[in-house]
Amino acid sequence: MTQTPAFNMPKVELHVHLDGAIKPETILYYGRKRGVTLPADTVEGLQNIIGMDKPLTLPEFLVKFNYYMPAIAGCREAIKRIAYEFVEMKAKEGVVYVEVRYSPHLLANSKVKPIPWNQTEGDLTPDEVVHLVSQGLQEGERDFGVKVRSILCCMRHEPTWSPEVVELCKKYQTQTVVAIDLAGDETIAGSSLFPGHLQAYEEAVKSGIHRTVHAGEAGSAEVVKEAVDRLKAERVGHGYHTLDDEALYKRLREENMHFEVCPWSSYLTGSWKPDTVHPVVRFRNDQANYSINSDDPLIFKSTLDTDYQMIKQKMGFTEEEFKRLNINAAKSSFLPEDEKRELVELLRKAYGMPPLASAAGQPR
Repeated sequence: MTQTPAFNMPKVELHVHLDGAIKPETILYYGRKRGVTLPADTVEGLQNIIGMDKPLTLPEFLVKFNYYMPAIAGCREAIKRIAYEFVEMKAKEGVVYVEVRYSPHLLANSKVKPIPWNQTEGDLTPDEVVHLVSQGLQEGERDFGVKVRSILCCMRHEPTWSPEVVELCKKYQTQTVVAIDLAGDETIAGSSLFPGHLQAYEEAVKSGIHRTVHAGEAGSAEVVKEAVDRLKAERVGHGYHTLDDEALYKRLREENMHFEVCPWSSYLTGSWKPDTVHPVVRFRNDQANYSINSDDPLIFKSTLDTDYQMIKQKMGFTEEEFKRLNINAAKSSFLPEDEKRELVELLRKAYGMPPLASAAGQPR
């Protein structure tokens, strides 16, 4: 029996990883085609191995990608296909606007020996990866009616990649790319401030590239502070441990900082302990600026509705709050102001709310 969606209206998603949102069937197809050994040869078997049913640490979660990424990374055809199929997936979830993120370097880094006669194989550059992903997203947008933009990830453990990431953000601004991100293992001490990352984010500020940072998921409130003060982050990915520093949280709330919340992910990565009140409840109660996102649905064996069901059934979230947070997500998107306004108006109309021009006031 199909479960009734927790929120059966148009949604906005701002925090989801392309390499964590691949169809298992596609992984198996390219594993066979490229001669890559995978840990299972059926969809169910693959999901049981790479999927999570109980909490792990963030580093243990990150290892999951090593099981299946060799089937995709370095393959032109696969990279474009996963981008296209991602848009189809979001259309089925009722998403009308999504920002999907990925590391161009990780997708380019094939550990599989290329097959000389197959033109979809070979040494890929990060630049070519961004081009292929943008193509797939644009074709998906055309075919499925979902507006899609992308965010390029720097990786905490590879600061030497970051200057190239920001240059790719600049180059592909007219082809879906809207922002830069810093992802990876937050437990690497001081990684926010590695010179390569600082250089990239300084260049992003100078060049008008939008900025988000994974911070305060496994890391402390100090990591959030570094993201905001040193990297000039405009949004915070996760941000749960911001609440450990009341002064910082108060300041960010006053500045209308947007928190990209991923509820189901926070449980499975151990970022939230189930015997405590979830940070998203505090965000709701304080009418803070946040969104609800799926993060890595392949590994979490989830859809975006999993996250909505979790906070509706376990935390008492209402349809009115779902409307408010999605409008906040639209307002906090990295779209140009005119497109952002169009998106907000689309949601307000779908939600039965008056147009902004005639509204008495805008919800925060």
